[in-house]
Amino acid sequence: MRSMLFLPADSEKKIAKGAGTSADGLILDLEDSIALSRKVEGRTLAREYLDSHPVETRSQKLMVRINALDGELALDDLAAVVGGSPDYLILPKYRTREDVIRLDHYISALEVRDGVPLGFIKVLVIGTETGQSLFNLGGLTDCSNRLSHVSWAEFDLSADVGAQTHRLLDGSWDDLFRTARSLCLAAAASAQIEPCNTVYTDFNDDAGLGDACRDARRAGFTCMMAIHPRQVDIINEAFSITEEQLIWSRRIVKAFDENPDVGVVGLDGIMLDRPHYLQAKRMIDRAANNE
Repeated sequence: MRSMLFLPADSEKKIAKGAGTSADGLILDLEDSIALSRKVEGRTLAREYLDSHPVETRSQKLMVRINALDGELALDDLAAVVGGSPDYLILPKYRTREDVIRLDHYISALEVRDGVPLGFIKVLVIGTETGQSLFNLGGLTDCSNRLSHVSWAEFDLSADVGAQTHRLLDGSWDDLFRTARSLCLAAAASAQIEPCNTVYTDFNDDAGLGDACRDARRAGFTCMMAIHPRQVDIINEAFSITEEQLIWSRRIVKAFDENPDVGVVGLDGIMLDRPHYLQAKRMIDRAANNE
């Protein structure tokens, strides 16, 4: 996936609009975008949407963000939606690896109950919404076979630590938030999962979004969340593998595969070693997954 679009699960109109975009994933949100009085309605509509889009007919991945595990809403969220076979569940407010392990157990029990193939549902963790989480991102390594993505967040983290703002006067992130972003990338590498960039909140600023996408991709992020349909195409373009990049990656892989006993190869006057080979293979795999 390149793009994942947040949609309030209690709004049929917004969900329908999101389904008409080129987003690779639709996030039916049961957490922040829904008032407490609308949670039950959100669960009902999310399940109806999942049921009306069986796995074998889906052109977009269907994702559900549940409420935090340390509250009273998450189990009801899971009980309502797991039987609809969401492709992904999104776990907010990560604190320790035990959160993911517990979620994995809950999902497994409900998959068995509802006849969903065991292990089908994958998990994306929003990993930096609490101060505690920053000390425990390494815990994502080997915690669950369901875990496929980790994202980071700045606004909930800002509220958790009591920051008045997460930006400096020049518009750049303050140290804590740059650290959170970097730790997300490191955690993804350690756990061998995909790093997902956080949202860009000014949905009218196409130029700013494009810059944020390109910066994120250069840093190592492979996908990004969107909060508005108009952001999707910009995100998809930024995180797509170009034909030129794909051809170059294939040439690198071919050069190494044809010379298995060497550690360094030359290609078009450039010396390449094993990290270039691994990066090229990753690029080819990503292009295949986004087809």
